[in-house]
Amino acid sequence: MATSEPRHQTLAGAFSAQHPARVLVAWSPSATGTEAIASAAWLARTTDVEVQCVTTFLRPWPSPSVSKLGSKYKKWFKKEAAACERAVRKEFSAAGIEESHWASKVSIFADGTNEASLIAQAAEDFDADIVLLGSGAAASKGRLLAGSTADALLHTSPVPVGLVPRAPKLSKRGITRLNFGIIGDDIDDAALRSTAHLAEIWGVPLRILALSPSGFGEPPISESLELPSDITLEWREKTLAVLDRCRDQVSREIPNIEVTTEIGSGRGWAGALDALKWKKGDLLCLGSSPMGAFERVFIGSQATEMLPFVSVPVWMIPKSK
Repeated sequence: MATSEPRHQTLAGAFSAQHPARVLVAWSPSATGTEAIASAAWLARTTDVEVQCVTTFLRPWPSPSVSKLGSKYKKWFKKEAAACERAVRKEFSAAGIEESHWASKVSIFADGTNEASLIAQAAEDFDADIVLLGSGAAASKGRLLAGSTADALLHTSPVPVGLVPRAPKLSKRGITRLNFGIIGDDIDDAALRSTAHLAEIWGVPLRILALSPSGFGEPPISESLELPSDITLEWREKTLAVLDRCRDQVSREIPNIEVTTEIGSGRGWAGALDALKWKKGDLLCLGSSPMGAFERVFIGSQATEMLPFVSVPVWMIPKSK
């Protein structure tokens, strides 16, 4: 996406500045849902934002062919862009996003051959602080399904990417609790710190979660294996120690927020996430998890496997440079 230095070095910095945080919503009038717009409205009830929508059109023909269409294609493009803007304005209003939160250019219509690249370019042009995307049409109600475009952005975007479950139940009071998820042993301290600062800025509590899809040593198929109780106890004590360290770190740096910790553990990711109680005002934040030598890849395989079972909006926070 952008190669220049971002306006804010951290996610919390974007929402603590004097001017509104810039939120780019990727949505099309032909989409089956308006989850991304609903999430932007939810965020607008929480903090000061400036929202812009990008709609993409994928050309099935190569770029040289566009010039051959000449004025005919330009006329169609202009007409389509105007129709998209009318649809965006209508949906923004229906979602309750007040016009004071709309960007001066509220709708962008972009054409090209790669949707993820078009959204990335729109985010760069808007200098977005976060990009919001809805779930795929195949997602079950209340569940999250990242399509190929979302997956591409999750692996390349230098700004946070927000994913929203299909037909989400969102609090009318906006975001009322932040959740920071820890998967495995790798903890992104910068992402945890940024999430804690967001909780401070918004005046909401922070819940730090240790997420495990395998329970306390539960075998995936056979239940005949009986692990010694001391192994189970060691796993739990180690997890609690990690949570205590994270809570102490946050409490030292940001003493004026409420911090709690919980373990989400069960059979598979569905069991791990369902073991926790979720509220309509919950937002789950996950830190980066680089894989291999590709520094810009910030979502790991475990997080990818977990996403389809998440029932609340998720923000993926890339590793700070």
